[in-house]
Amino acid sequence: MTRFLRTTIVLLASSLMILPCGCVPLPENNMIEEITPIIFWSVKGGREDGKITISTLVPPLSKEKKRVLTLNVSLLNEGNKGFNLIYHNELKAGQIRLLFVDEAYAKRGLTSLINTVLTDPNISKRLFLVITKGNFDEFLAKHLDEKDSIDFYLYRMFKHYEKKKQGEITVVNLHQFMKMLYSQVSDPQLPVFRAEGEQLLYEGTALFDWDRMVAEIRGQDDQISQLLYRDRFVRYLVLPDLSVTLGHIRAHTRKKLTSDLSSLSIEIDVKGRIDELDSLTRIEDNFQYVALTQKIERYLEENVFHLLSQMQHLRIDPLQIGGLTIKPFSRPITRDTWDRHWSTMKINVKVRLHLEPLTKVK
Repeated sequence: MTRFLRTTIVLLASSLMILPCGCVPLPENNMIEEITPIIFWSVKGGREDGKITISTLVPPLSKEKKRVLTLNVSLLNEGNKGFNLIYHNELKAGQIRLLFVDEAYAKRGLTSLINTVLTDPNISKRLFLVITKGNFDEFLAKHLDEKDSIDFYLYRMFKHYEKKKQGEITVVNLHQFMKMLYSQVSDPQLPVFRAEGEQLLYEGTALFDWDRMVAEIRGQDDQISQLLYRDRFVRYLVLPDLSVTLGHIRAHTRKKLTSDLSSLSIEIDVKGRIDELDSLTRIEDNFQYVALTQKIERYLEENVFHLLSQMQHLRIDPLQIGGLTIKPFSRPITRDTWDRHWSTMKINVKVRLHLEPLTKVK
């Protein structure tokens, strides 16, 4: 009985100490009629006064007429609060699935923006990050009268490519970006889209040095990078210089570092088929088929080497090659040490093609 009384007094005293200090969380208003969950934020920098422009689309899923809300603010949460003052419903950020960031802002650094998003426990770490060019707000304005919500359509597009692991476009969520950002041996990468009138066009992949965008790869280089990064599937690999298109490409990449970190060997086994040739190219026998295969192999080896050389020059590692240095029971390599070795490393590339021809060869 004495023990029970002592326990009751302790619990009561603890409760009285907690209540005055305001530690009990206040209940939020989540009545569906009085809130508006938003699906994306668009952040744009580059203003002379140092402020950022934040935009969103409301309402995301409703028959009410859609409109773009835009504010010029100093802080991201200032914009989030400001939206509630100019819209009749309380905006909830818990359903945000897309964060569009202007190229100018990305070149200044994304750490402060990302940290602000991470501090909100309601925002999912699976939201997609996207770099934009052009007038993104104008692109949104041209889709306000459409029956289907453009923000939900964009989310479904990124979700599709993430699920299928296709290398048609780069898809990176917040969790993946943070993992690469705080790694000692890798750098982040994000997709780049350009807004042109009613269209949002995929341009390529933005490469980062720490949190700053420093380069962009497009077209053929972007497709080759997709194959090198986690062995993704590419539906079409167009090689204009050789007048050939390879289809249904899958690559298995093996990377090996020497113990002194002076040399990197990359072996790439590419499986697929020849989908298209120009009118002047003929494959009528096995000799022509072998000659074309060897020509494509040499071409891919040169382009992979050129792409990696660019990354070495910038001292960035978006392909996470530095991860090969991580071994059990050994001290992780520092970023400065890895950059020093990576920038001067000798690279050997070997490509092996296993292609199905357009027609049977003799």
